[in-house]
Amino acid sequence: MDNDTNTAIRSALDQVGVRLRRLRMQRNLTLTSLAEATGISKSTLSRLEGGQRRPSLELLLPLAQAFRIPLEELVGAPEVGDPRLRLKPRNASGRTVIPLTRQPGGMKAWKIIIPVTKNTPIRNSHDGYEWLYVLSGRLRLILGDHDLILGPGEVAEFDTHVPHWFGSDGQQPGEILSVFGEQGERMHIRAKANRERPG
Repeated sequence: MDNDTNTAIRSALDQVGVRLRRLRMQRNLTLTSLAEATGISKSTLSRLEGGQRRPSLELLLPLAQAFRIPLEELVGAPEVGDPRLRLKPRNASGRTVIPLTRQPGGMKAWKIIIPVTKNTPIRNSHDGYEWLYVLSGRLRLILGDHDLILGPGEVAEFDTHVPHWFGSDGQQPGEILSVFGEQGERMHIRAKANRERPG
């Protein structure tokens, strides 16, 4: 990545700690109570707020759930329709895709709104690693031999070399956060399926 991209990423990460502390103070929470709610140690939370610990999805997901806010709000993703950021939602195969990152390289994040459809799944594979976080509704994920239904707050991560497809479960629309990296760190959060379908 070039210097401008590295600077932008560092700046965004630096703001996460400030945002976490502001949220905690607004909710009148102590570090101890937040640690109990998230399972993250008090010292780690303190270092996150102070900028001594680099934020990761593994840490930010339980924090977003504890604060009851969308993950993109916690990490400072721009709101849809903010003209200063020139967000351009686009239609991709009937889905609304909203880019949440603008840097030319590194990790990419999107908010994806998936309508109720009966599309026939077509699996594909490619380089990279992907995380999916269900914000609302339901998502069907086919990954290798697994056919899963994910609900709000559930997370899946996978190597995109494995043939995969995700989309509507045919019953409810879904709203998801997708984070993709050509080469990314693996998280330790796995999706729990509401039910499995036969492969």
